[in-house]
Amino acid sequence: MTKTKLLKLIYIIEELSVRKYGVPFFDLKFDVWKLGPVSRDLFVELSSEPVLLAEYIIREEATDTTVIKPKQQFSDDEFNDTEIKLLEEIAEKFRHSSANDLVLFTHRKHSPWYLTAQRNGLLEYFESGQMNATDVEIDLSQLLEDQPEKLLFYKDHKEFIQQSKRLKS
Repeated sequence: MTKTKLLKLIYIIEELSVRKYGVPFFDLKFDVWKLGPVSRDLFVELSSEPVLLAEYIIREEATDTTVIKPKQQFSDDEFNDTEIKLLEEIAEKFRHSSANDLVLFTHRKHSPWYLTAQRNGLLEYFESGQMNATDVEIDLSQLLEDQPEKLLFYKDHKEFIQQSKRLKS
């Protein structure tokens, strides 16, 4: 699949995991870009020869796009049943969507990308072509503002992840 489609699907997995279960799937940081949301680290990894994902993917340049192909069969060993079910739901729902369709989906009104871009006055810059990328992070907790128990669970989970990262370093 194309790099853009893969980046959008990874964001959609994250958004729907937070919305549905109150926890991030990958716990990646996503920024507001014109064609975003984009995980900058993942974008960099997929824009040149992969390092972290080298044993899993092959990157090929095609006409005006980058294609990402698997190096090996998918293994569900790292995922629980709930995560597999979410991946299957997303695969089924977006199976025939193009990268442009996914950009439109992630940019829908009231989406985290749209609300963050609007709040930070970025929509006009994107539309006029004056800006393509920002460091403005999308806070996925906004998906849970009307669900206080899930929001608390989300925040506790994020704090736990941060503590774990600090202990490892």
